[in-house]
Amino acid sequence: MKTSKQIADWIISKVNTNAGDTISPLKLQKLLYYCQAWHLAIFKTPLFKEEIQAWAHGPVVPSQYSRFSYILRNDRIDPSSINLEKIVFDNVETEKLLNEVFEIYNEHSATYLEALTHSEKPWIDARVNLNEWERSNAIITHQTMERFYSDLNNGKTA
Repeated sequence: MKTSKQIADWIISKVNTNAGDTISPLKLQKLLYYCQAWHLAIFKTPLFKEEIQAWAHGPVVPSQYSRFSYILRNDRIDPSSINLEKIVFDNVETEKLLNEVFEIYNEHSATYLEALTHSEKPWIDARVNLNEWERSNAIITHQTMERFYSDLNNGKTA
């Protein structure tokens, strides 16, 4: 099992800065979430141990939020300014899945991904009885993510 820092570093290392691509802390959080969610759906096991919370702007891994809290939500992370850990995956299938997740979701803006997570059952269920803008540390459970994305993968509407 990897850590959320390792997966965040892997995501940041995938950003093609030579082509002018960037990543904000907000987008990083959503990509971390989708990597975890799809890993749970496909492999029935977590990719990383840390919990994901249902914050007002969508799913957040608190340790990675703290790590990049010096950067404004929609400003970019400069990969050259941090020491990125080189990640080697034990399983080629995990790396293949994460590459797919990255390619699909990275095409979208941070605000689109935020809106997408707000429309999906795991975030909604974690924030039951809360308004969209209210603060919350409610946990998005692995079980909820696994069930929702497994159903989505199997063509079931959630």
